Amino acid sequence: MNIQEYSLQLIESGVLILVLLLIRMMLKKTVRNFAKKIERLEHRTGLIMKHVDFATFFLIVFGLILIWGVDFRNLGLVMSSVFAVIGIAFFAQWSILSNITSGVIMFFTFPYKIGDYIKIHDKEMPCEGIIEDIKTFHIILHTANNEIVTYPNSMMMQKGVSIIKTEEFYEHQHELDKNKEELPHD
Repeated sequence: MNIQEYSLQLIESGVLILVLLLIRMMLKKTVRNFAKKIERLEHRTGLIMKHVDFATFFLIVFGLILIWGVDFRNLGLVMSSVFAVIGIAFFAQWSILSNITSGVIMFFTFPYKIGDYIKIHDKEMPCEGIIEDIKTFHIILHTANNEIVTYPNSMMMQKGVSIIKTEEFYEHQHELDKNKEELPHD
């Protein structure tokens, strides 16, 4: 086994890893700049960075498989089995994939952010409160009644959402507290 025999694959592997890591650095810098521009919180940016890292890792592994010339008949059998299992898992857990995708879309395009007071227009369960956190799968709201509500990201994409000024929320909270004090206690 001579190292010169594999020099082309070694060079291609090195170039692939270098290029993908440079792309990863540029994507991370772009996401950070975008997050600063639209005033997103750092831990929300961290979630997107994890997605970028996962995609980079996946592309490196896939590229290395192609460069090192894995037998495609065997690779095809393995990949078809893996994708069949993944397909069944995603079909069974469609909401998980949908919530992750919605979380990424919300990071880049939605006009509300952590700290905003929002109202979700849902017939079955209308909800309003301050956004405390936006996670990978759901959003956490703190309501005027001092409840913590988790709401799926995918539902946020499907329902109408209004942003209400935070001052109005605190006025509403003050009115609720005032009404509670006025109620007769047993």
